[in-house]
Amino acid sequence: MTPASDLTPAPAAPSADYKFTPKQVLVGAQMLFVAFGALVLVPLLTGLDPSVALFTAGLGTLIFQIVTRGQVPVFLASSFAFIAPIIYGVQTWGMAATTGGLAAAGLLYVALSFAIRAFGSGFLHRLLPPVVVGPVIMVIGLSLAPVAVNMATGLAGETQVMPRNTALLLAAISLGATMLTAILGRGIMRVVPILAGVAAGYIAALALGAINGETLVNTAPLADAPWFKVPGFVAPEFNLAAILFILPVAIAPAIEHFGDIMAISSVTKRDYMEKPGIQNTMLGDGLATAAAGLLGGPPNTTYSEVTGAVTLTRAFNPAIMTWAAVFAIALSFAGKLSGALSTIPMPVMGGIMILLFGMVTVVGLSVLAKLGEALSEARNMVIISTVLIIGLGGLTLQFGEGFTLAGIGLSGVAGLLLNLILPQQRD
Repeated sequence: MTPASDLTPAPAAPSADYKFTPKQVLVGAQMLFVAFGALVLVPLLTGLDPSVALFTAGLGTLIFQIVTRGQVPVFLASSFAFIAPIIYGVQTWGMAATTGGLAAAGLLYVALSFAIRAFGSGFLHRLLPPVVVGPVIMVIGLSLAPVAVNMATGLAGETQVMPRNTALLLAAISLGATMLTAILGRGIMRVVPILAGVAAGYIAALALGAINGETLVNTAPLADAPWFKVPGFVAPEFNLAAILFILPVAIAPAIEHFGDIMAISSVTKRDYMEKPGIQNTMLGDGLATAAAGLLGGPPNTTYSEVTGAVTLTRAFNPAIMTWAAVFAIALSFAGKLSGALSTIPMPVMGGIMILLFGMVTVVGLSVLAKLGEALSEARNMVIISTVLIIGLGGLTLQFGEGFTLAGIGLSGVAGLLLNLILPQQRD
């Protein structure tokens, strides 16, 4: 990745050039198509409403464009980093308290944006170096492994919703199609592997059901869904335990935000770290995430899939992302779309999850790789090993009545504290 400081000098980034032309509208629709698979996958896995996720992705992108004055061609949508805490939070505190915690995560981004204004962007890297962020990201991915395997085998809780062998076959087909599209795809197909995997698994389920005389695809949700439906917004509740559980998870996406902005900067050859400034892009991301949580949607993040599509199409005009946001909001009111998404067989999603959650873990490994030879230093090994075992071992700390810290949240806090209090290693 090209460092921001090495970018070719260019004039200040222009504001979005809004023109109601068929080409601009079509490219905007294409950007939403690229993001669609990952966008709806998060709510499908966590129990949130996909229509709300579409609405909050569009709203969040518009908020980001306003804050950054329409200068950065990025699309904001559902963040994978929060899948595990959302699942755990819904099971422990309920949907409303979980979305309240997600809104608080957005406010943490806002606070970080003001801290960047005061102290510069370097303080965040000093507070959260790779030795902390890397293992926390790995915990996020690895803690989801049982969820992916259970869904791929057709197991929902204690209920076997589909014969195990049939479920594994569907999961293998969707997983294989996603892998091959990501590796061999060309052009626009290379940035939509999730959609390709879902389509392949869905078609396979229809074919197997017809051959065996089984109902592998339940079309009732589609038939019963109205054409027009207001998204199922959820009013948040602010539960301190849920908030403190989710806040540490926001550390990794906050660091990732720097990489995303640097990536789009290298594509367009404009230094967005300086103008509109990382403090403003972080503020836009935070306000978008807070708005999503307040409405019952998943947290937002800048989508690397869309950055890849921008690279392919050379569509650098930020107004295109505004059109993508408008399409997302419009589609959120299409009841049949939500109904169609509900018909996707669980093992199809499970097969894709095996790959996605593993890739989250690999991202954590790539962060640790930045340490180089320092990875083998005793201090770094102590922090990494402690974070991993606390996060994956099921350690829970109880504080008073009704407040616990466990899993990803506890591992993030542990890594942060260890990095602050452990002495530097002597030569």
